[in-house]
Amino acid sequence: MNHSLTLYLAILGGIVLAAVVAHGAWTARRAAANQPRRATLEPVDSSVQSGLSLDSVPTEPMVDAGGPVSPEFAPNAAATSLPPVRRGGPRLDALVDAIATLTIESPLSGDHILLHLPPTRRAGSKPVLVEALRADCGEWELPQAGVLYTELQGGVLLANRTGSLNEIEYSEFVQKLQAMADALGAAVEFPDMLDVVARARELDAFASAHDAQLAMRLAAKGSAWSLGYVQQQAARHGFVPGVLPGRFVLPGAEDGAPPVLTLQFDAQAAFAEDADQATLRELLLCFDVPQTASELAPFKAWCAAGEALCLTMDAVMLDDQGQPFSPAAFAMIEGELHKLYVALAARDLAAGAPSTRRLFS
Repeated sequence: MNHSLTLYLAILGGIVLAAVVAHGAWTARRAAANQPRRATLEPVDSSVQSGLSLDSVPTEPMVDAGGPVSPEFAPNAAATSLPPVRRGGPRLDALVDAIATLTIESPLSGDHILLHLPPTRRAGSKPVLVEALRADCGEWELPQAGVLYTELQGGVLLANRTGSLNEIEYSEFVQKLQAMADALGAAVEFPDMLDVVARARELDAFASAHDAQLAMRLAAKGSAWSLGYVQQQAARHGFVPGVLPGRFVLPGAEDGAPPVLTLQFDAQAAFAEDADQATLRELLLCFDVPQTASELAPFKAWCAAGEALCLTMDAVMLDDQGQPFSPAAFAMIEGELHKLYVALAARDLAAGAPSTRRLFS
């Protein structure tokens, strides 16, 4: 009997103890449930918080600048930091360039491409250009740092005023571009050499038949002019000192465009220590027909500048034979210019167009 009572009391004590433990655990869970949960997102700025809803909160946590960024915000940030498309400068054109295509397996950064461009941008006397297709907007441009590119192409000018592209120059272009392709892990496809050289000769023949640079001599009637006086009179008519010694230029309307007119003189006089001691008796007023757009009316500017300078400097306008220009001569030149402009435009090489300037350079 005593043994049974002892066993009964022990069982009863165990039940009470278990109930106490269970009650304590339940109380703790209830208290934890009433506590606010710790957010997994970073605090949101109060200035924009009112416009957010649960549906608009990113599903992935945003962390500090050293870690990943939510994909909902990353593209806009990247887009604003990309350099703008480079639209200025020379561009490849199938009309005047032999173009090779480079195929890459995955996008390349402009920084990486720039490291492997050919060390010199010429093949003989012909300029070489490399362009890349931007991944963000699908436009071609000269490669620049900070941009991803999906395609590449390189080209060499078929002809310029030194003549047509020959076999040796084309081979040099192929070697330069192949070395770049190997360094970038790209596959390159070149046009056939015989076809390229034939195109180059035909284009050079056309350019030679349609090239023109007009010039008139302005000769002093009386005493010679000092260089300082010539500079003063040229400035009155919009001319500024050119990059090369011995010339003043009438600038074009666009940055980087060739001058509308040039006023040339003996380059030796440009190196004189005293501009008032150097004397000149003749100037050459010129304009490059294919380089200057007809919309700028360069012929009228040429005639007007010649008349104005002759009037203020007591000079006479002479042709290349030393004969005075007559009104009939000006009319004939204007008629021939019109024919030249029409022929260039029919070849899609209008005077003053970027590709035309490259061809007639």
